[in-house]
Amino acid sequence: MKRLMLGCVFVFTAIFLSGCMYPNEKLAKNQIPYKDQIQAVQSAVDSFQKENGGILPIKTREANTPIYLKYPIDFKKISPKYMAEPPGNAFENGGIFQYVLVDVEKNPTVKLLDLRMAETLRDINLRIKTKGYPPYKDSIANNVYTLDYKKLGLESPPSVVSPYSNQNLPLVITGNAEVYVDYRADLYQALKKTKKNFKPGEDIRSILVNNSMFVPAYSLPYTVDSKTKEPVFLETKFMNK
Repeated sequence: MKRLMLGCVFVFTAIFLSGCMYPNEKLAKNQIPYKDQIQAVQSAVDSFQKENGGILPIKTREANTPIYLKYPIDFKKISPKYMAEPPGNAFENGGIFQYVLVDVEKNPTVKLLDLRMAETLRDINLRIKTKGYPPYKDSIANNVYTLDYKKLGLESPPSVVSPYSNQNLPLVITGNAEVYVDYRADLYQALKKTKKNFKPGEDIRSILVNNSMFVPAYSLPYTVDSKTKEPVFLETKFMNK
């Protein structure tokens, strides 16, 4: 099992490293999110759904898959009939983005998932498995902790680049040893700009989804603090991410 897991990690890494062999112009196009590409995929998804009795062109995922990872678009179902080929920045065409759907019940909408985050999380998970146990450090919420990065052999706290602000976002780990991206900084800025009033207990991640091309991938649910109105972890829904 351990060999199989390591093999999957190496294959995943090799796919991303293969991008280094692309010409600079090709590589740049694979790493930039374009609105017109999203609109083209949206049009293809809409046409497919209309002609197939409401069925969506998505890959099958387990029922307990986190919501923003649950509905990846299956380009084999819409290409070449509804669009010539996947966009150049799509993972299926050598890009760094996974095209996914949100709001599939009411208004299926195309968004992007930045797969570079997945590579960072895979590295951290591999280090944890190699060590044999998760090195918890500080408790920042019920069942949510920071990582003792030094025990993982890192020189600085691990982070990923936010698709919303281009700032570094820290990682957190749950008591179940699951690693996530901490979006509180992005949510704090988004809450300052919105006129919508969120209630404590309401998942506020939609504010990031509705105002950008991206989904907050690998995230725990968040809500607002009843007193400060600042973003906090939504503890009661950790099992329905």
